[in-house]
Amino acid sequence: MKFGLILAVVVTAAATQAAPALADGKKLYMEKTCVACHGVDAKKPLLPEYPKLAGQNAKYAENQIMDIKSGKRANGNSAAMKGVLHLVSDAEIKELAKYLSTIK
Repeated sequence: MKFGLILAVVVTAAATQAAPALADGKKLYMEKTCVACHGVDAKKPLLPEYPKLAGQNAKYAENQIMDIKSGKRANGNSAAMKGVLHLVSDAEIKELAKYLSTIK
């Protein structure tokens, strides 16, 4: 019985260290400079050719961002994003995409 309790504590501690708590998506949106090009509310981008991100499907947004980060997608204005995506972890991209999907 003690072994099971110790194992549970060790597993919980390891999981906590492996996945540090992320800031919420809105905070990441501001901190990671998404706001500079896509607008404060993700509805009014800096330039007309930049996409409006508010309400975008989370999985679609995540895939597009990951493709730009990896270089798989290199069309249009993706070069501008590629320059900042080294600052954003894959877990943060997932949180950002979830946040964007919730904006009405």
